[in-house]
Amino acid sequence: MGTLKEDIKSQSDWIVKAFAADNFKLDYTMDSIIEVDRFFAKNIRNGQPRKAGRLAKKGFGPILFSIGSYVGETIIKNIKGSEWVTDYNDPKPELHVSLKLPDGGEIWPIQKVMKRFQNGSEDAIYPYVHAVTKEFTNQPFNEQFWTLTEEKEEQEKSKAWWRFW
Repeated sequence: MGTLKEDIKSQSDWIVKAFAADNFKLDYTMDSIIEVDRFFAKNIRNGQPRKAGRLAKKGFGPILFSIGSYVGETIIKNIKGSEWVTDYNDPKPELHVSLKLPDGGEIWPIQKVMKRFQNGSEDAIYPYVHAVTKEFTNQPFNEQFWTLTEEKEEQEKSKAWWRFW
């Protein structure tokens, strides 16, 4: 086992391959973070893993860590001067690892992924990442994100009328 920063890098690379098996394209571009939200839309319903989804089994914490690692590594690859900040004195450093931006601001990609899992689309990752990085990338918001939301809403509308819960 390596350092936490080495684990983050290896888990980020692993999740790229794992997502590819389900036709989600992660390529370390800022727009690829939309694929992360698409993954959650496909695998989570009402804050719970879908029964046949990739998060259905207990012990999905490492998957969430890997997804958060990918989000952070994507930011690092696109924003020069960004870096992981770790505290090995922290009893749970993998949960509290942060990402320092060039202006000194700090964000917590792994915690953001956990919130996305728990709270659903209200804690979508792409709009958050775009908001905190747009001054460094000058990249416009990718409107494709909204089609993800529309697809999810259509799926919810198709739910049988007699299912109340």
